Amino acid sequence: MAEGDAGSDQRQNEEIEAMAAIYGEEWCVIDDCAKIFCIRISDDIDDPKWTLCLQVMLPNEYPGTAPPIYQLNAPWLQGQERADLSNSLEEIYIQNIGESILYLWVEKIRDVLIQKSQMTEPGPDVKKKTEEEDIECEDDLILACQPENPVKALDFDVSENRTIEIEELPPIDHGIPITDRRSTFQAHLAPVVCPKQVKMVLAKLYENKKIASATHNIYAYRIYCEDKQTFLQDCEDDGETAAGGRLLHLMEILNVKNVMVVVSRWYGGILLGPDRFKHINNCARNILVEKNYTSSPEESSKTLGKNKKCSWSDGLSENPGVSICSYVLK
Repeated sequence: MAEGDAGSDQRQNEEIEAMAAIYGEEWCVIDDCAKIFCIRISDDIDDPKWTLCLQVMLPNEYPGTAPPIYQLNAPWLQGQERADLSNSLEEIYIQNIGESILYLWVEKIRDVLIQKSQMTEPGPDVKKKTEEEDIECEDDLILACQPENPVKALDFDVSENRTIEIEELPPIDHGIPITDRRSTFQAHLAPVVCPKQVKMVLAKLYENKKIASATHNIYAYRIYCEDKQTFLQDCEDDGETAAGGRLLHLMEILNVKNVMVVVSRWYGGILLGPDRFKHINNCARNILVEKNYTSSPEESSKTLGKNKKCSWSDGLSENPGVSICSYVLK
């Protein structure tokens, strides 16, 4: 496999895992080998009036130089309404060439359905989903923040003469643990605006013996630089290969900024396979939504279209422009 193909395949896998974490049962795998997926989108999860199924196939060149191949399935979607929605999706692709755009497409369709619901009478009845998943939680893993305790530097050099407004220890929130086959995952979140705060948050978390004893503490952060209109971002696997990159990719898709997420995993002795990445992303997504860090689809599209991203190890990269034509699954 060529190096470019391998890179595209990795980015596709990361996006697929992120979409599954974001949308849960609404996201469905049609053919894993052929990279064909379907997602059910409605104007309202609890009381849907209008529903549409978006089916996509990811070509080998996506997201670098080709868009997803897609099909819009809804009995009420015809004529000009279908053409307008297709044009909107293709416009999003053109504005974000080289980026992962499935999240933007789904939320654009949801926005169209919401507007349609507000302007028209209810559409065909749609069966509601009532099944809920029980999440096993261990009380002793729900951690409380202790802002009064001093920060131990550990391996980090935290200067005592820091700027109070920018480099003080930010508040740290802890998410609800997810347990699967004796492995437990828990997310921790803190607002950060500079790299030194990232180190301070890690140092503070490692003061907790439970967190310090975790098998892995995977983290990622994104800091928006207003003056340069770029993102300063980085991630760490902490021994869980590729987990940090997947976590960062989820944060990119959700377009979060000025925030750090750490996911602790306590290994229970049973291998989970790819499910471990699902739990890591679910933990992170849940706490980001709970703390209102996710932005609107419009903001996400604008930000992805005009801002570049940089990390500590990589320079700014540019994606080649390509033209788009209409792609439809047969």
